[in-house]
Amino acid sequence: MEALIVTGGESPPHQYLRTLSKNAHLIIAADSGLEVCIGAEIEPDLVVGDFDSVERQLLSTIARKKIIEYPEDKDYTDTELAIATAREQGADYIVIAGGGAGRLDHLLALRALFNRTRHIDEWHTARETVIYLAGRGIAEFTIEENALVSVFPVAEGASGMRSEGLKWPLDGLVWSRGEYGVSNRSVASRVSIASGEEPILIVLPLGTSVVRSATC
Repeated sequence: MEALIVTGGESPPHQYLRTLSKNAHLIIAADSGLEVCIGAEIEPDLVVGDFDSVERQLLSTIARKKIIEYPEDKDYTDTELAIATAREQGADYIVIAGGGAGRLDHLLALRALFNRTRHIDEWHTARETVIYLAGRGIAEFTIEENALVSVFPVAEGASGMRSEGLKWPLDGLVWSRGEYGVSNRSVASRVSIASGEEPILIVLPLGTSVVRSATC
């Protein structure tokens, strides 16, 4: 079951958000993500957070049974609470929309969510898409030629990667912790990346058509 969690911060364009929402079985607005949902004419199934960043008048437009409110002094971010709620509802694939730009600590917190055992799977901001590719996985996507493609190990490094359609192939590269590949470029309209032994993150231009990962 796929859950879409809409947060505050720079979000994808409204039309793109509506496309993401059509693929989701559950839509959760995390705090000020409610404003984003309303702007995109998306009705969330649940609204979660301490609501320190959202106008109370907007909350009054949502059925009370859909609102899960937490105190402002809490141990988890609103996004984390939304993810936990999605898991409780049975979601096993988590897509985050929003959270671009803004505070650096919030960006780092979202990036860290990919490192968890129960990790998030996609993150869409105003300009980029980030996808998690599990170890021994392969992803294929259609893309404009000469588009930027960056690849990062999730945690401890990466080895055994392969690629087709990139200017600088990933084949044979061994990355230690802290190493990565930024600003590679597509040389074909169809690109494939295999992760090798460890999971990786692939950063693509927003709107890239991704064939979801499979085990190789």
